[in-house]
Amino acid sequence: MLDSHIPMNDCDVIDAFVEHLRGHGYPGLKVEERPDKKNRNSRDIDAIAGPFAIEHTSIDALPEQRRDADWFLKAVGGIEKELPKKVLFRLRIIIEYTAVKKGQKWDEIRKGLMNWISDQAPHLADGRHVLNGVSGIPFKLHVTKASDRPPGVFFSRFVPPDETLSSRVKTKCDEKAKKLLRYKTHKTTVLLTVLLIESDDIALMSESMIRDAIQKAYPEGPPTGVDQIWYADTSIPNEIEFSRVG
Repeated sequence: MLDSHIPMNDCDVIDAFVEHLRGHGYPGLKVEERPDKKNRNSRDIDAIAGPFAIEHTSIDALPEQRRDADWFLKAVGGIEKELPKKVLFRLRIIIEYTAVKKGQKWDEIRKGLMNWISDQAPHLADGRHVLNGVSGIPFKLHVTKASDRPPGVFFSRFVPPDETLSSRVKTKCDEKAKKLLRYKTHKTTVLLTVLLIESDDIALMSESMIRDAIQKAYPEGPPTGVDQIWYADTSIPNEIEFSRVG
């Protein structure tokens, strides 16, 4: 099955972060302004809370991850609920990460998958198989079938290697630092500028990955204009974890 997790909005993440700070040395802290909501002339930072100027951003574990995930869901999302026949075995179908592409006929892929699962998969032997040339499907299927396990159809993708996280983090942080720098140099009431980096990816992202990427991107400390970099793990919305990573 596919994760139907709905991302949090940036205001909720910032409010939770301020609540975290309130419980860790800043009693009474609250969001007093949301400059980006008020400033109609140019883009601004997301929040001011007491002495903190806060800018929020999010990062994908892989390049174009959200776009590729959207394509993947359009091709295979919810198929297990649309099958014309009940599946009496456990079927895990894994495809290459970039197998689903723009320009493919995703409706035909869905139809091909449903036909194969309903008509062919029941005759497949238990175990692992690599199938190529399934009608209507323009990519390989890596299939594991188990008749002795609780029934269900599960789709996933292989995770490709990636060495771009540090450079992507730097690009985002440099862009956000420019907005924070204005508050560091011109707003005398702001003592600390904070860049809050969020990810809701429980499978592919972690605090240690972000910390390592930031250390590679900024070996001498945060970019100019940023006093602190924090990581927000929002994979469990009611249990957000905040960690200072720079």
